Amino acid sequence: MMILRDYHPKDCKEMANLFYQTVHSINRKDYSEEQLHAWATGKVDYDRWNASFLKHKTIVAEINGKIVGFGDMDETGYLDRLYVHKDFQGQNIASSICRKLEQSAKADTYITHASITAKPFFEKMGYEVVKEQEVERDGIKLKNYVMKKHHRRQEVVHYD
Repeated sequence: MMILRDYHPKDCKEMANLFYQTVHSINRKDYSEEQLHAWATGKVDYDRWNASFLKHKTIVAEINGKIVGFGDMDETGYLDRLYVHKDFQGQNIASSICRKLEQSAKADTYITHASITAKPFFEKMGYEVVKEQEVERDGIKLKNYVMKKHHRRQEVVHYD
């Protein structure tokens, strides 16, 4: 059974490993080996990642005590990272994390920079492509998409 919980600093190294493994296996179909190594080098600044996770709303998905996914969103509604372990794809983990992050945000819109691989997932979640772009990592260009979703707040009707 999957549980969603808040991030703890002790999670950082396991999450960094999950990030590396996911990028190098799941994203392999859409990016070259050179691009994968530029994106996920295996050299993570744990202090920087931890500070970022603590500053953002960060949700961790666990199954049997193992981290199988994580995502984080800042206060503006920017969804920074969303990754699911390569062996746990297609089990609604990413959508559960994404919904929980969106519910906790106070923003009117959510924005993310989605990889080629993640674009169909975000489209299913109601995000739309704003623009295609190329980002550069260590001199290597990677294509991704700026995607946006408008938050539809429930209107509260008051009866007097």
